[in-house]
Amino acid sequence: MTLGGLLSAPPAIVAAGAAVFSDALRAQGAAVHDVDWRPPGFGDPADLAALALDRRRDAANRVAVERILAAGSQLVDVRPAREVIGLADRTLLHSGPPLTWEAASGPMRGALIGACLFEGWASDVEEAEILLSSGAITLEPCHHHRTVGPMAGVTSPSMWMWCLRDPVHGGQAFCNLNEGLGKVLRMGAFDAQVQTRLAWMRDVLGPVLSKAVRGSIDAGNDPLDVKGVLAQMLQMGDEGHNRNRAGSLMTLRDLSPAIVSTDAPSSDIAAVLRFIGGNEHFFLNLGMPTAKLAMDAARDVPGSSMVTVMSRNGTEFGIQTAGTGDRWFTGPANTPVGLFLGNYGPDDANPDIGDSAIMETYGVGGFSMAAAPAIVRFVGGTVPDALATTERMYQLTLAENPAMAIPILGFRGSPTGIDVLKVARTGWLPQINTGMAGRIAGTGQVGAGLVQPPQVCFENALAALAEDARAA
Repeated sequence: MTLGGLLSAPPAIVAAGAAVFSDALRAQGAAVHDVDWRPPGFGDPADLAALALDRRRDAANRVAVERILAAGSQLVDVRPAREVIGLADRTLLHSGPPLTWEAASGPMRGALIGACLFEGWASDVEEAEILLSSGAITLEPCHHHRTVGPMAGVTSPSMWMWCLRDPVHGGQAFCNLNEGLGKVLRMGAFDAQVQTRLAWMRDVLGPVLSKAVRGSIDAGNDPLDVKGVLAQMLQMGDEGHNRNRAGSLMTLRDLSPAIVSTDAPSSDIAAVLRFIGGNEHFFLNLGMPTAKLAMDAARDVPGSSMVTVMSRNGTEFGIQTAGTGDRWFTGPANTPVGLFLGNYGPDDANPDIGDSAIMETYGVGGFSMAAAPAIVRFVGGTVPDALATTERMYQLTLAENPAMAIPILGFRGSPTGIDVLKVARTGWLPQINTGMAGRIAGTGQVGAGLVQPPQVCFENALAALAEDARAA
């Protein structure tokens, strides 16, 4: 057919992929023929069969899902890390699976150096590097301490932490306080500006928030329902990972009466309110432990193929599953693709980093992009891409979370509970939207974008789950 002949008759359209495209064409009166095509799956056929035929799997996954959906999240305290998780001197937490100084990326090294300077363990960068390279500083993953941290996730003993509790299962989860955007410790920056901000957060922000949170509860008020805030955010254009505007404003609204009632100097109260009001990502560090609480509730369910952790340290990406407990399945972290700040470009970006993919593990963030179409202006892509991404994630998950409803999809619950078996069968990998740190220590944030886990993480998890199924 000639090019001109294409318009001589009604078009015949063959569609493969997300149903949202076919539905949109049919709404315009076009005839569409759907083809059930998807990328080829992966994994050893014997492993796929063993897991698929595991008699425990369906019941175990139902238990895991029920625990996630039932989990709650209340803000009950703000305290220094040394008090709340017993973080010892000369110990630093970091994001992702276990890591050594030798394997650490630029932004991770920058954040570790900055934390050593902040704690006074080193007087300059060179001294900090000597301490870290000698093994004098112990490095441990945040996840090993019921904790999560965005980007580098570095948490030191003097840093104040949000303390959240699950009133249903009794679990606890923790996260440090959000510094804001730009040149910040979590992005690998450690200069004088970063140190000054961290000192203010230690001396002013943390104590004021602690007095406000504990004072409000002591006065007989209910703790802040953080899960409720997260649910409302999705109704207001946030997706809970890279867009937290509504959530941060709601948190400011809910905490402000208690903040202004503290006995802190008025100048400190004003500075705290200004800081929260100017920090669009303030809520992220509350949302992450909320997701952590839910996913921890589903740990240690024999036979379950559901993912409970997705996390990255800037070098490796790691996942854990409900059926394999604390065991990590790792692979080389991919580099996000997206939009860059200023004159930065792809060569400036470090591979994927941060515990914040716990949001996608819970079913928000990149899984709920349909709730926040404006996110594409920050991470790239188009509005149809955002809608199609959420539609595709339903194919990888075990349930829909009714508490996290997506308005544009008729208030359908967000796709929740990533299933290793479904990922392997479809060949599709979970979608994460994330910030990008500069690959050179000290740079800070260079952009934001989209990324997926390495396939090998799921291949290894599949093999382990299949081995367990054969032994059961």
